[in-house]
Amino acid sequence: MTQDRPLLGIVLMLGFCLLAPLGDALAKLLGETTPIGLLLLARFAVQAALLVPLIAVTGRPWRMRGRMLRLAMLRTALHIVGIGAMFTGLQFLPLADAIAIAFVMPFIMLLLGKYVLGEEVGPRRLWACVVGFAGTLLVIQPSFAEVGFPALLPLVVAVVFALFMLVTRQMAKETDPVALQAVAGVMASAVLLPVLAVGTLAGLPELSFAAPHDATAALLLLAIGVLGTGAHLLMTWSLRYAPSATLAPMQYLEIPVATLFGWMIFRDLPNGLAALGIGITVAAGLYVILRERATARLARKGTPA
Repeated sequence: MTQDRPLLGIVLMLGFCLLAPLGDALAKLLGETTPIGLLLLARFAVQAALLVPLIAVTGRPWRMRGRMLRLAMLRTALHIVGIGAMFTGLQFLPLADAIAIAFVMPFIMLLLGKYVLGEEVGPRRLWACVVGFAGTLLVIQPSFAEVGFPALLPLVVAVVFALFMLVTRQMAKETDPVALQAVAGVMASAVLLPVLAVGTLAGLPELSFAAPHDATAALLLLAIGVLGTGAHLLMTWSLRYAPSATLAPMQYLEIPVATLFGWMIFRDLPNGLAALGIGITVAAGLYVILRERATARLARKGTPA
């Protein structure tokens, strides 16, 4: 069993909070001239190219059968849809707004845990979900008034990744995390290659092969794959060294980091209403995390929550 090293876990999570918004920022920048299908293929093909050799060198088991294989296929499909919705939404929304809306995911996971998995969820956490959703609506409102339904795409991201996390939980105890990422990269590439081939033949611009228009675009495509792969590995490794209760509040650092990248690269800042909504969403999310920690602590002591 890996010994807890909370400081190392925190440093690794900080790395995730830096790399993930940076990868999204590059996807937003490149998405202005590059089809979404090619962005997705680059994201997963680079992941496969990086991790399959690592699997071969280290001898990690990565073959899956039966239930694990079916779960891996479902997880990969959710991953493709979630990242595709995020990359598409970024073409319409400021970076910080899109990421803040997607942070409704912890509330969705809480509700799925209650109504799908039958987990015990107290009334205070349910009310925190209501408040968090209200904050998210404040973030959505200005963007929805400006661009319409594309402003709801980060909500799709939140729902899809909540399901993605539930599937990952089912697989985590039986699967090596690096192997799981490698399998996802290979599966997603195997799905996306024929989709883009058909899209090219059918003349669908967003689902077609298109060579990067210059060396900078090619490097950005490579960087999106490297950053996405690195971010997911840092998150996985951080959870090996520190409890999730310690690391969960830190994930909200993605929002100020995204705000900084959005201002530096696109000169975008959330307006007053969106900033208020971001504050409410973060506060509600942190409250839910604190209640989860308190409930877990009481459970360990044998006291009813």
